[in-house]
Amino acid sequence: MTEPVAVASGSSEWSLGLDAKVTLLCAGLIFLWALALGVWKYRQMAVSPTHLAHPYVDIAHRAALMYSFATLLLAVFAELSAWPTAVNLVAALVVIAFFAAAIGSYVAHGVLRDTDNQFSHPVRGTHAFMLALIVGEVGGTAVLVAGFVAGWA
Repeated sequence: MTEPVAVASGSSEWSLGLDAKVTLLCAGLIFLWALALGVWKYRQMAVSPTHLAHPYVDIAHRAALMYSFATLLLAVFAELSAWPTAVNLVAALVVIAFFAAAIGSYVAHGVLRDTDNQFSHPVRGTHAFMLALIVGEVGGTAVLVAGFVAGWA
């Protein structure tokens, strides 16, 4: 955990740990990805006779927006965690990797236009991936929240 820094009046200097900095960078990149997906969604809506984007283009856009803000929360937990920087960074990156993989799978379905429900005819490995996603996202977040709680003492 980074020690608090006294900030002089009028100064904007802050000291963040590497774990928080990397996680914040990831949040920014996911947010930029969400904005780009929004352009794709708009384009599909503009040219579609129904004025709707493909369901997975819509899902990818919304998920990326939500995951970008969820990643900001991970950065705060990492910064305020009592665990070592390496533990926080690995925990955050595991969660972020699954966020990115989920968005990527939604983008793939949007590009392929192969389904409007990836679970109606799942490909081999879908359920194993979902189990890994659950363990990775919940586990990584639990590590960061536990570190935050441990930092209260």
